[in-house]
Amino acid sequence: MLVDLSNAVGGYLHQIFVQSFDGWVALGFAGQIFFTARFLVQWIASERAGRSVVPLAFWFFSIGGGLLLFIYALYRRDPVFILGQGMGLFIYVRNLKLISREKRRMAAAPAEGREV
Repeated sequence: MLVDLSNAVGGYLHQIFVQSFDGWVALGFAGQIFFTARFLVQWIASERAGRSVVPLAFWFFSIGGGLLLFIYALYRRDPVFILGQGMGLFIYVRNLKLISREKRRMAAAPAEGREV
């Protein structure tokens, strides 16, 4: 019984990870690597700062991974995955716009305080 279960699980995993491997699966894995890298970047930046921080690279990795996973989800025709990654992409791009706006505001602030 245990040997049969082991063979069934082994066969299942072999079919998924070996027989089904193609360029699309490679794209999905690349997206997942980008997505995972964003957490590593955030963790390292927080450890260095001694507090929780979200570096700009986090959002770029989020967009890279999210876009690759979104393309993969479209190919797989998975509505849950498509909706989840699509919403995420919107949020990541929006965060970059907010960060850009804040940087422009901060750069303009010293100029506004100067007397002419």
